Amino acid sequence: MAVGRTGRTWYLVEALGFTALVGLYIWRLQAASARSWWVIAAWMVISAVLRRDTPKTLGWRADNLWAAARKAVPFFAVASLGICGAGLFLGMLQRLPAHLVEPRRFTGYLAFCLLQQVALNSFLTNRLLGYFEKAWQAALMAGVLFAVLHWPNPVLVPLTLVGGVGMAWLFARERNILPLALGQAVLGALVWWAFPLAWHHSMRVGPGYWTFHP
Repeated sequence: MAVGRTGRTWYLVEALGFTALVGLYIWRLQAASARSWWVIAAWMVISAVLRRDTPKTLGWRADNLWAAARKAVPFFAVASLGICGAGLFLGMLQRLPAHLVEPRRFTGYLAFCLLQQVALNSFLTNRLLGYFEKAWQAALMAGVLFAVLHWPNPVLVPLTLVGGVGMAWLFARERNILPLALGQAVLGALVWWAFPLAWHHSMRVGPGYWTFHP
């Protein structure tokens, strides 16, 4: 039993350590060397090999794509309506959603969201599921850590807390990141449009939030 507890604790240590590394990259490493992202990638690859992760456990699968999409649609639909509802009061109809009507920009953002899903769910939520006894506990912790990494953006911190918990919970149920990446891209694009640029600073986080100039 003691060995089991120790093994589970290492899942938590790994999750917290990985979050700290990403935070270090956001606040320090990317300014010193933009290519230092490879350290994060190497961590995830080495961990996946040592933990014997498979495409299915990482959420890269097609066999349950339809089931995962059906479960994800209600969450993303409600979230989209909430964001758009707030945006109507914040003047979103007076702003041009260029990122939504230009396929190249949205495709690039979708690729970025896919990378975020790999970090949030394929890695972080997976490790937290190995530590916590209940999926909702892992999802809650994943959402909190996801939100912390979006500090100090006053728009993204609360939204990524809610979104991170929801997406981690959906991943825990079906283990498929593909519909989650698409849903996150849609939500992110709507957030950019719905909230004033002066609030979200073009969705920047870390020191980039303060140095942003429109």
